[in-house]
Amino acid sequence: MIKYKKGVGIKMKVILIQDVKSLGKKGEVVNVSDGYARNFILPKGLGLEADAKNLNDLKLQKANEAKKAQQLLEAAQELAKVLETKEVVLKMKSGKDGKAFGAVSSKEIASAAKQQCDLELDKKKIQLPESIKALGVYEVSVKLHPQVTGKLKVKVIEENAAD
Repeated sequence: MIKYKKGVGIKMKVILIQDVKSLGKKGEVVNVSDGYARNFILPKGLGLEADAKNLNDLKLQKANEAKKAQQLLEAAQELAKVLETKEVVLKMKSGKDGKAFGAVSSKEIASAAKQQCDLELDKKKIQLPESIKALGVYEVSVKLHPQVTGKLKVKVIEENAAD
């Protein structure tokens, strides 16, 4: 004769819909006790029972997310190729020795790229190793995707100089 102890040993597989602290991240399949699943996770909408239909839906959702991520990566790579062919010209007042008054900010580079090249660049994604405080041509990195960084040529010329 087997004695049954309440709440011991019965496990249920659950697909998490949201991150649950100390249990797992969204989209993971986890084993939890039957009572925890039925009384906490399922009623609060934190997870779904891992039956065949829900597991298949999860598989399709992950495939769709992977496809979207791949498309974003390819779009970022294309934009990086386009950036390398472009040049943005900024005009600044300068004194003797070609030293500019003030510095070129990433906001100015982003707005100039929009006006001159019709490129939408987020100013937060433009990475300036040091501030541009002199006339000349600079190569600026633009973080387009976690795996893709493009290079944009920025030419700083004197304001009264002829194009």
